[in-house]
Amino acid sequence: MSGADRALTALAGVAGVLGVALSARAAHAEGGGSLDVAARFLLIHAAALLGLAALIGGGALHPRLGRIAAWVLVAGLALFCGDLSMRVFRGVALFPFAAPAGGIGLMAGWAMTALAALVRPRR
Repeated sequence: MSGADRALTALAGVAGVLGVALSARAAHAEGGGSLDVAARFLLIHAAALLGLAALIGGGALHPRLGRIAAWVLVAGLALFCGDLSMRVFRGVALFPFAAPAGGIGLMAGWAMTALAALVRPRR
């Protein structure tokens, strides 16, 4: 496993921890709906990042495109979930349009994942 794949696996673990923590907080906090959405996105994408790292390592995805897709997903998660969380905990947005930018990043990451499955790596 490459260092980049290890980093993605570690970030998947961080996303999982944050997803569980936000789920617990959402059950007890005002504004829990936004936290619940952020938690679900983190948990779903934690599994997706693990899957991407495994598929890249196993040669099922174009390695460069797969890694770029995973990093785009990480950035999208940070913006989308970070903005929702900041709005609940601090009462302010991360920055204007952070959540929509994160959502677009997540869609781009998924589209790039599909591309990584279709493009054959050079040999």
